[in-house]
Amino acid sequence: MKIVLATSNEHKVQEINDMVAGSGVEFILPPAGFDPVEDGETFEENSKIKAIEAWKISKNWTLADDSGLCIKALGGKPGIYSARYAETPQKRIERVLKEMQGIKNRDAEFVCAMTLINPKGEVEFACKGVCKGKISDKPAGKNGFGYDPIFLVEGGNKTMAEYSEYEKNHISHRFHALRQVIEYLKKN
Repeated sequence: MKIVLATSNEHKVQEINDMVAGSGVEFILPPAGFDPVEDGETFEENSKIKAIEAWKISKNWTLADDSGLCIKALGGKPGIYSARYAETPQKRIERVLKEMQGIKNRDAEFVCAMTLINPKGEVEFACKGVCKGKISDKPAGKNGFGYDPIFLVEGGNKTMAEYSEYEKNHISHRFHALRQVIEYLKKN
């Protein structure tokens, strides 16, 4: 089964296909013209917006995700603004570390909301995946992207950026959400 993944990021398509290898599902890029306006107020709303926009140009099964970092002590920030919290990935990390100076409660979680649209353009399934952890005092690791170097995964002593791509693909928020989607598709 082929499903359009509502993204223009080829790396994300590859990453998600690696996660579902052997499931009988293959994700593909949407046709040209995919350019949604993510103006929702939650991960769930933005995921649905992207899924519907990709469906409009493909008229096929479509899956979208919206994800980000939520830090308890910052009231859930950066949240849906994770990718826009500063101009560059490095500056986003620096901003978070500056805002977290002197804060003892460093609890955080990566959140991923997914929306599956059927060929009729209806929401078939929606879910959320979470990876809990804490914000480190300083960056560590070379793998991953975004906030991975400052996110200490719960139950371990490594940042997300210190895990291999394979390991990360089996503990991430995206993996937890995607697993629910695949289980739903297998049952239905």
